[in-house]
Amino acid sequence: SVAIVHDRSMTSAPVPPSGEADPELISDMADLLRRGDVTVLTGAGCSTESGIPDYRGEGAAKKARAPVKFTTFVRDPMARRRYWARSAVGWRQLTEAVPNPAHEALVKMEQAGLLTGLITQNVDGLHRRAGHENLIELHGGLEQVRCLSCSKLEPRDELQDRLLELNPKLAGLPAITGPDGDAELDDELVLGFEVATCLHCNG
Repeated sequence: SVAIVHDRSMTSAPVPPSGEADPELISDMADLLRRGDVTVLTGAGCSTESGIPDYRGEGAAKKARAPVKFTTFVRDPMARRRYWARSAVGWRQLTEAVPNPAHEALVKMEQAGLLTGLITQNVDGLHRRAGHENLIELHGGLEQVRCLSCSKLEPRDELQDRLLELNPKLAGLPAITGPDGDAELDDELVLGFEVATCLHCNG
């Protein structure tokens, strides 16, 4: 779904199972857009047409995933191993996704001066790849990784190559993935996973 905010008013356009949005709601949103000075908030549903599942719809994982807390990720080597193993398998789906008509329409609105800004909860980078300039990614993006020891950045694509070199049996492995590229994996695959070290400090 997409939420549009104008001053202190707000409306949203959830798409029902039929795929046809409420015409009256669309009309209300169009009126808001015509006034300009609009901020748009998007969530996982904006990327489903790009092939990235949302948290509850078709293609979503059957069981809810508890997000890894930062303190757990930093302190628990097993939590880091689990995260990177699942990410290594799910990354392909994110890289193969391309911006869909919703992303492109929002870019056109921005270029026409109708949008003050766009805020997204998504980490897939599709708004940025579509060409958005005034964009706030609430939860960051997955396109780069930062070493927790030396703070150096590395493109996620390059890290992916190194992860698969260390764990070749995961290349092309089919898996159920989530909106954040987190794939469901058997514990056996997680336990045998080797995490790549930082190229700069070997951390």
